[in-house]
Amino acid sequence: MNVTDPSATGAASGQIHRPTSLAGDVYEAIFAQLMSLKIAPGARITVDSLVREFNVSQTPIREALGRLEGEGLVLKTHLIGYRAAPQITKRQLDEIYELRLRLEPYCAAKAAVRLDDTKLAMLREAAGMMVRREGKDERLRYSNFARQDADFHDKILACAENELIRQAIAFQHTHFHIFRLMFHSRVTEEALDEHEAILAAFAAADPAAAEEAMRVHIERSRDRLLSAFD
Repeated sequence: MNVTDPSATGAASGQIHRPTSLAGDVYEAIFAQLMSLKIAPGARITVDSLVREFNVSQTPIREALGRLEGEGLVLKTHLIGYRAAPQITKRQLDEIYELRLRLEPYCAAKAAVRLDDTKLAMLREAAGMMVRREGKDERLRYSNFARQDADFHDKILACAENELIRQAIAFQHTHFHIFRLMFHSRVTEEALDEHEAILAAFAAADPAAAEEAMRVHIERSRDRLLSAFD
């Protein structure tokens, strides 16, 4: 399948045509393959093979891989090259969720009393509801929602005005690694419902409800992913 429009089919594999940002289109295509496990965790990623697959030069490939390296999805080893980051273990998953449950409900409560109309509108836009109307390409919808979910949570942490906590969560690259565990539409649909509950608490300026909605969301997210280790 050719990638002709990054907003419509940019997550599919195949040739990349040359519209606005070539490196951005290449990034979107590789990102989607990593998230949907078409590129398996730990698999070697060769620049030459991607050049042939997407019919582009090495420059946008290397730019895209550098960006993915910064997001923790790709690792680069000197004199060896690139490979997909290994899948997280159950112990790592448990530790990630322990960290999130300690920090994110608290930050949701803080954010609830700091939001104005502009920030609430920003969170509504970031919550990923548009994913429900993005068509039938499940891989595209899934990879888009993974990014939107990360952005939604990051913006809540920003609204809580604790940059140290925000950086601690971001440094773990938690969302992208978590979403690679289970490529399934159930993850997006149930998470979207939980995002709506968080937004409702924010709209009501109710810190206790926001804290509880975030706690429920994170606990259910953890529970959805446990089956990946069965």
